[in-house]
Amino acid sequence: MELPMIHPASYQYLIPSHLLFPYNLVPENYVHWSETPESHIFSADLPGVRKEEIKVEVEDSRYLIIRTEAIDEFSEPARTFMRKFRLPGRVDIDGISAKYEDGVLTVAVPRSFTRRGFYIDPADVPQQLETLARAA
Repeated sequence: MELPMIHPASYQYLIPSHLLFPYNLVPENYVHWSETPESHIFSADLPGVRKEEIKVEVEDSRYLIIRTEAIDEFSEPARTFMRKFRLPGRVDIDGISAKYEDGVLTVAVPRSFTRRGFYIDPADVPQQLETLARAA
């Protein structure tokens, strides 16, 4: 008698995930990201960190960096934390806001609904266009 072949991807249906991983393990530097029609929301649990130690920066208008940094050279932050996120295409960089309340940092990155178009100056267009190739 031949047993049917079970595909490895179907094991997840045989054993429920709460039995495989009984503990709700969350990495130490986990940042929850959610999306609303108006903005992207990043929230991180940073218990025991002072407000002055948290830095939220935008690098090259493309990356959002959330990290903890020592206030002076003689002290260390209560918790070392650093995450870097690639920002979506249409966001308002100047409208980014952050608040730290009850050990939870929440960063709101608003969406930009304006289209970034380009402008062609009529003075730059040549009066007569050259034909470089013809279709066969």
